[in-house]
Amino acid sequence: SKVVHLRSLPSDVTDNEVIQLGLSYGHVTNVLMLKGKNQAFLEMEDEEIANQMVSSSGLNPPTIRQRIIYVQFSNHKELKTDSSPNQLKTQAILQAMQKREGGPNHVLRAVIENMLYPITLDVLHTIFSKFGVILKIITFTKSSQFQALIQMADALQSQTAKLSLDGQNIYNGCCTLRIEYSKLSALNVKFNNDKSRDYTRNDLPTGEPTSILGTGNALHSMLGGAGLMPSPYTNQTNIAAALQQSQLASLASATGALHHLTGTGMPGSSTQMVTQLAAIVGGGQTSVLHVSNLNEEMVTPEVLFLLFGVYGDVNRVKIMYQKKSNALVQMNDNNQAQNVIRFLDGVKLYDRPLQITLSRHNQVQMPREGQEMAKLTQDYTNSPLHRFKKPGSKNFQNIFAPSEVLHLSNIPPETTEEFLREKFEEFGGVVGFKFFVKDRRMALIQMSSLEEAIICLVTLHNLKLGESNHLRVSFSKGHI
Repeated sequence: SKVVHLRSLPSDVTDNEVIQLGLSYGHVTNVLMLKGKNQAFLEMEDEEIANQMVSSSGLNPPTIRQRIIYVQFSNHKELKTDSSPNQLKTQAILQAMQKREGGPNHVLRAVIENMLYPITLDVLHTIFSKFGVILKIITFTKSSQFQALIQMADALQSQTAKLSLDGQNIYNGCCTLRIEYSKLSALNVKFNNDKSRDYTRNDLPTGEPTSILGTGNALHSMLGGAGLMPSPYTNQTNIAAALQQSQLASLASATGALHHLTGTGMPGSSTQMVTQLAAIVGGGQTSVLHVSNLNEEMVTPEVLFLLFGVYGDVNRVKIMYQKKSNALVQMNDNNQAQNVIRFLDGVKLYDRPLQITLSRHNQVQMPREGQEMAKLTQDYTNSPLHRFKKPGSKNFQNIFAPSEVLHLSNIPPETTEEFLREKFEEFGGVVGFKFFVKDRRMALIQMSSLEEAIICLVTLHNLKLGESNHLRVSFSKGHI
């Protein structure tokens, strides 16, 4: 059937969210909402698209607001809807969303209107990464307008970003985002510089040196002339104060709304965003993270290396000798550091929520040999456990938020479900297990809580299962 049945929808789900989910797989011709039953029906353009949606959802179930949605074929061959006010409203929303140029696509085209202040590639990355994983960005000027092409990991992420950001102002009253789908299915980035970047490859040349930061005077104007020297490289503290004083809008929040920074008593999340924006505007590209609120009895450099390594390659870890609840973690680049903040800030590790911000340090210094704190600082630059060393690795497209469901891979044929269950049950309750039907080298295992899943990941990743097999553990967006 070309009609699919969606179950377990949030009780307050919107028509837009359901239609958006369907559009991420292909053209939708009709919708029937059953909000009272937390269900909906989508009629796809043909059976092939419906089949793709059902089969894809079986391997990687979709989510709406972090709730797993169950997708199956309907007994109906087509949807027959009435002309009730609610149904007419749903049809109008569907038609409006279907008219988007090019339909859902991984690549977005953003045009910046009324651009009074310079917009850097890194500002764009910070904004759009709130809605998914950014693979590539290219910026350019066409018809006297600053534009950007942004390639995200999948069409659903790009669609969420478009719905949330189209028409929003980056700064108060100016720098308006106009977003549409690009006709390109993928971007070809040749250089990693301030006009283009491939975040899956660190080996690309920089090409000709360019600058789109603008002049010092432009930056001075951007910061409201708040007594700063007309240099783009002033210190972060002054920039943060100037941003606060001039009440510039913060970057997109996780829900997609733009909010304003006012007053001096800003909440932690806003302060953190100002610090990140200050680093971007001030030319700071630190890859060092400051981590606090650690459980001193349990957390070691190895634990932080393994957990943060899910979102980027960790080069060095330093637990503070005088205050062991704090640590510095040096990632391979600023993009990976931002990923860690996005996914792990506030997540509990050994009963304590992590507090993660960008550090004022540019690198982690190694101690001299023989010093008492030597064991608290480790260099992992040449570790074989890095997940993202290979340029263009598919791991860049499989970055998911922490979940109680873990993805296991590199499992040898002789390893049994019972053996794996026993290993994971040492650190919590196992509520589900499933080998992949088409590839028994992989499996999903579900722990009874997120905290238990995190402990299993940092403890059992790289567990030796055979002479040449070490278990690979990562977070999954799937369910069992």
